[in-house]
Parts: sequence; C-alpha cells; structure tokens
Amino acid sequence: MKKVLLSVTAVLLSASLVACSSNAKEDQLDKITKKGKMVVAMSPEFAPFEFKTLIDGKDTIVGADVEIAKAIGEELNVEVEFSAMSFDNVLASLKSGKADIAISGISATKERQKSYDFSDSYYESKNVMMVLKDKLQDYKTFGDFDNQAVVVQKGSIQETIAKDTLKDVNITPLTKVGEMVAEVSNGKVQALVLEEAIAKGYAEKNKDLAIAEVELPSDEADSYAVAMPKGSKKLTKKVNDIIKSLKEEDKINAFVQEAYDLSVKQ
Repeated sequence: MKKVLLSVTAVLLSASLVACSSNAKEDQLDKITKKGKMVVAMSPEFAPFEFKTLIDGKDTIVGADVEIAKAIGEELNVEVEFSAMSFDNVLASLKSGKADIAISGISATKERQKSYDFSDSYYESKNVMMVLKDKLQDYKTFGDFDNQAVVVQKGSIQETIAKDTLKDVNITPLTKVGEMVAEVSNGKVQALVLEEAIAKGYAEKNKDLAIAEVELPSDEADSYAVAMPKGSKKLTKKVNDIIKSLKEEDKINAFVQEAYDLSVKQ
C-alpha cells in the first residue's frame, strides 16, 4: 500500500511540476491570444504620440502610438484596451501584470533592457529644450543654462540625458508634461526638456514658448520601442514583423503627422 501511495504521489508531483514548467514558459503572445485582449499601458500626454481629445463627446486617447498599438491588436486578432497612467508607472505595469505591452514614447535604454523586452525601434527621437520665446536669444549654448532651473519628466530618458549633459543646472523632475509647460510659461523655471515632435506640438499651442537652438544629445537608445515583459520572445518577434511592415508602408510617419495635425487644432 505504501508503495502504491508513493507511486501515486510521485505521478501527481511530476504532473504538477510539468504544469508549472509549462506555465512558466508561456509567452506573453500566448497569454494575449488566450484572453483575446491586449492591455496597453501609456501616458496620454505626449502629443502627437498619445494624448486625449473629445470624439463624439467622449474623452478618447489618440495619437501615433495608439495607431501602432491598434495595428498590433488587429494583426493578433484581439481587442485592444488602453490603460492611462503617469509615465513613471508605465513600465512598472508590465511587471505587475496590469498591462501586456507598453507603448508611450519609451526609449529602450540598456538599463531598461535588463528588466524588459523591447521591439525594434519605430521612431527616432530628438531631444530639445523649450524656453520663453522672448528669452530665446539668451540661450545659444549649454553654458547659458548654468545656474538656471530646468524641468524634466520624471522617469523619462530626457531626465537622464539632462542630468548627464547639464552639469551646472538645477534640474527638477515633474510627473506631467502640462506641469512642465506651465512652470516655464509662468517664469518659475527657465526651460524644459522634451522630445522634438512633442515640443513642437506644445510650442504651436503655447505661443509664448519656443524651442532653443541648443540640441541635447541623442543616440540609438533614444529611439522609441514597444516594451514587453521579460521573456516575451514570440511576442517580440511578432511585434517586430508588424513594425517592419508599418515602416515599409511609411505608415508610422503618417500616423505621427496626422496626430500632430490633430493635436495643434485642439
């Protein structure tokens, strides 16, 4: 009897281990396909990549990143659900399982690659500084910002670049881009750091602001990519194929331009 019980226990334990092993190896692509829905984390205040606007009286998230996410969902034949949050929580939502992918003007830095998988880049970013238009002539070099106050978005690649480049500047991280713009407009700080396409949109809507001639450094890591949980090998390959197709058809540039045109009309 003891031998029989031991044998049964061994079989059950073996089956349990196999099941656990199978679940552990389950790719994010399989999880998304099974539930028929893909939850996308983003911070909707990065026009033209993601921002909110009224459509048929309803507050709706739109933008280039939104269109890319929709294209991924269409190819996977699943429903797409957008989850809005502050930028510093976007990547964390992947670890907690609250989101399946994150697309929100995210740069695939080496540090981030240790914790997340990233797709190939879909947009090459460029970092700039915005100041009051009537002070534009005062800022021609990095040295002109010495002992000045500059705001950056908390958790962004721009925060890292600003801290590495502007050594003698008082840098303050803020959560929302709208807060950063208000700080400069009100004269509380002298400049803010943003990605160029986003900065152009804000400059168009805030006539008191302008982009300074000083251009912050950019490299391959500043390119935007789709972020996924670590170990999403199958999903990463699938997303890369979709991005490649969108690039070949020049759809991503079209998404950015259309979203930009919409953002400046608001």
